[in-house]
Amino acid sequence: MTQVSLLPRSAPFKEDDIARLDRVLGGATPLQRAWLAGFLAGLDAGAQPVPASAVSPPRAAEPLTILFASESGNSEKLANDAAKLARRSGFKPRVVDLAELDLAELPKAKHLMVIAATWGEGEPPGRAASGYADLMGPNAPRLDGVDFGVLALGDTAYVEFCAIGKAIDARLAELGARRAIERVDLDLDFEKGAAAWIKGAVEKLAPATPEPQTGNVVAVDFAGRAGAEPSREPVTAEVTEHINLNSSRSAKETIHLALSFEDGAPAYEPGDSLELYPENDPALVDQVLKAAGLAGDDALRRTLLSERDITTLSPATIDRFAKATGHDEARRLLDSGEARAWIEGRQLIDLLETYPAALSAEHLGDITRPLPPRAYSIASSRKEVGEEAHLLIAAVRYATHGRARTGVASTHVADRTRTGAKLKVRLKPNRHFRLPADPATDIIMVGPGTGVAPFRAFVQERRAVGATGRSWLFFGDRHFTHDFLYQLEWQDALEDGSLTRIDLAFSRDQPEKIYVQDRIRARRRDVIDWLEGGASFYVCGDAKAMAKDVRKALVDAFADVKAMSPELAEDAVRKLERDRRYLTDVY
Repeated sequence: MTQVSLLPRSAPFKEDDIARLDRVLGGATPLQRAWLAGFLAGLDAGAQPVPASAVSPPRAAEPLTILFASESGNSEKLANDAAKLARRSGFKPRVVDLAELDLAELPKAKHLMVIAATWGEGEPPGRAASGYADLMGPNAPRLDGVDFGVLALGDTAYVEFCAIGKAIDARLAELGARRAIERVDLDLDFEKGAAAWIKGAVEKLAPATPEPQTGNVVAVDFAGRAGAEPSREPVTAEVTEHINLNSSRSAKETIHLALSFEDGAPAYEPGDSLELYPENDPALVDQVLKAAGLAGDDALRRTLLSERDITTLSPATIDRFAKATGHDEARRLLDSGEARAWIEGRQLIDLLETYPAALSAEHLGDITRPLPPRAYSIASSRKEVGEEAHLLIAAVRYATHGRARTGVASTHVADRTRTGAKLKVRLKPNRHFRLPADPATDIIMVGPGTGVAPFRAFVQERRAVGATGRSWLFFGDRHFTHDFLYQLEWQDALEDGSLTRIDLAFSRDQPEKIYVQDRIRARRRDVIDWLEGGASFYVCGDAKAMAKDVRKALVDAFADVKAMSPELAEDAVRKLERDRRYLTDVY
């Protein structure tokens, strides 16, 4: 192939030099060309004589610590976005995970930006729990002279909305830091609000005098080079398998969903998730429209089906409803302080039927929020399934206040999706839940119910790469006969050696309940032996009870096997967490 000449023949170089430069520049990436442009500009500027009066003393970039507490990765992404912007504004940013914070270093921060998510009912993200406890504890250092700002992320579906961000904001001020920008609390549709707050925070915290520059220096963001991260744009997938893994006699319904992609699967790794964009139950949409006095508005119905959250009910929802309608009784519910107790187990339809009021389509749009996607752990390895991705989704069905309720995404998949259907999904990477870099490392996996999904991907991946490390799975559900998800696959994995050991806990197969944490206690000597040999420990599943119980079981195991005090046993587990050998993906 003939190479296109980049330099004109009139360039002030010999012909051989022009040919050599063409060969180099022709194969260079845009990043390499930008670097070379900046280098040459700086080199040229350095060669020019500069009047003494124009010379400014060198000044180091202003330090900025960006502290994040993240469960799903949103806060971490925003922290990295903030670092890019701060770097262009004269800062030398340092991004720190609260899970890895050295509290003694915090007083040196001078400028501090915090982006903190709240998990569940007012709890810190699992990985950040220890760091958060230290910051809130009696030994936290004074922070006089530190300027700070806090961005809080949360979910108005929970009563304790943005509780962690609020608590950190108050604590930093209590420790003597100066609030440079007011805290902002954001819901699931946080992108625009977060970008605006970060821009304002960088401006408020920025050095009073920008660092002087001489010469034509081109700034290049090498950390943001193309291809550094997989695309997170939504894509369309086709359902190629839709299988209920529970027996017909089970009280549960767990769907194995196989997805194919016309242009290839997103570049996921074991441990990542897919966010699924669901549609609301059409029957519930019709109930909401009827209660709002808007039945027959087809355009609004289409919007409610796929774009608005019509299930979440929070004090903020009631407040917006009262403002839109002027409903006195709804306002009294808020003013009396009874709203938090009243919304427990209720949804938007309950509010509309309990406090009837005529609403416009605009009102209903103002009262509701955008319908967020739901994240599900990917249950496959691309090395084994190729250009597919598999998900494991349990249908959520329950009843409260005399009304049947369903999970938005889970029953969209279970009830209204079949083979051949199209779904919109988006990759959600999780670099904090990865397999060990060394395939010779042993792993222990704890995943009851749908928590087993990422471990199916782990086992497939380790089989494909020929990993020599041992793999041990703790799995549990209700009944062996009806609820043993992927039973045949685990048996095959045991036979081919990609799974070394499996321990099962089926809670309803005997009079006393047995859970995965009970199996860990029963196998505690072997568990501690594996961990002392360098194994990594993974937990996926329910955050409210299971994950806490498993962690306590491991602390108890250290205390018993190693004859440790409870405090030293706790320190042993915290060390595993700090060393990233105790990893969780909970929901």
